[in-house]
Amino acid sequence: MLFIKNAYIKTMAGCDIQNGSILVDENGKIAEVGENIIAPEGCEIIDAEGRLVTPGCIDAHTHIGIIGTNENVDPLTPHLRGIDNIDPCDPDFEDGLKAGVTSACTGPGSANVIGGTFSVIKLYGTNVDKMIIKQDMAMKCAFGENPKKVYGSKSKSPATRMGTAAVLREFLFKAKKYAEEDEMGKDHKFDMKLEAMIPVMRREIPLKAHCHQADDILTAIRIAKEFDLKMTLDHCTDGAGIAEVVEESGYPALLGPLFGRKSKVELAQKSFKTPGILHKAGVEICLVTDCCVIPISILPLCAGLSVAEGLDYEAAWRAITVNPAKILGINDRVGSLEKGKDADIVIWTMDPLTDVGAKSYMTIVDGKVVYRA
Repeated sequence: MLFIKNAYIKTMAGCDIQNGSILVDENGKIAEVGENIIAPEGCEIIDAEGRLVTPGCIDAHTHIGIIGTNENVDPLTPHLRGIDNIDPCDPDFEDGLKAGVTSACTGPGSANVIGGTFSVIKLYGTNVDKMIIKQDMAMKCAFGENPKKVYGSKSKSPATRMGTAAVLREFLFKAKKYAEEDEMGKDHKFDMKLEAMIPVMRREIPLKAHCHQADDILTAIRIAKEFDLKMTLDHCTDGAGIAEVVEESGYPALLGPLFGRKSKVELAQKSFKTPGILHKAGVEICLVTDCCVIPISILPLCAGLSVAEGLDYEAAWRAITVNPAKILGINDRVGSLEKGKDADIVIWTMDPLTDVGAKSYMTIVDGKVVYRA
């Protein structure tokens, strides 16, 4: 058992506790959070000495641990599973833990129109199967420059944004028919690709749509509405200019990577102002690094820079804790410090959203101290 005392606790499930304690049970779950908690005899005691304590941060869009993120031989590869390509020895895992990031959603890249499934994992461990929080939780699809550059250069569709939309729409029609036949128990020839799309068509998992430019965001929304699909708008770089449309769609925006240079044409509007604008418009947002596009370790910094450009401070904390947990469907386990949830906890040297140089003083995953400064 573990007992953290003298902590300024940002539970992300209610009001902050200015001088509180957290009790973690022998199963790595939070047993109690609050004031005036008495430490049981024999438990390990950690004195936070007034430091800020928060849930572990969550990055909702990465490619962490995945070497060779794209099977770029076919624009339609929904049967690929990112979980089969994760190397837990990737040093980015350790970097994330040192920066207070305890969970991440990871999967294939954006070369293909449909790329395969993402899974959510803890960043601590040596066996990926034991690090999984939620497996195959979203299906990657991609709009914009990446698919058309890969396949247009091979004189193969898609070579344009219209081509990408057409390839996706045709496949969704096939997937819809296949899923309906499966639902009715009709005999049909087994197709691994279409089989992988059944959870998407049944709204059991969302499309995870790579879309930067406004036209790509609008096309993603249009197609998802046509087929009545769940979806997240990943990157959503031009979202500020069409904030009302994004809000009306009801789809959450996973914003980032906002740090770094504007390396391609569809990043022209990249700005740390975008999170604040979309939040004020009523869009559910979270911040992502797209690691290894930018390091996962700067996720808290991206939240701080967004605050500096207009995002509400509390909203920024939600954008890297409870919001990604909810969007990824893992908020029953992580994202806030509440009784019964996984004890993924960060004790900070300073507040990373307001203090340059702030870092994790101690990172705890499933009740185990996995990093000490």
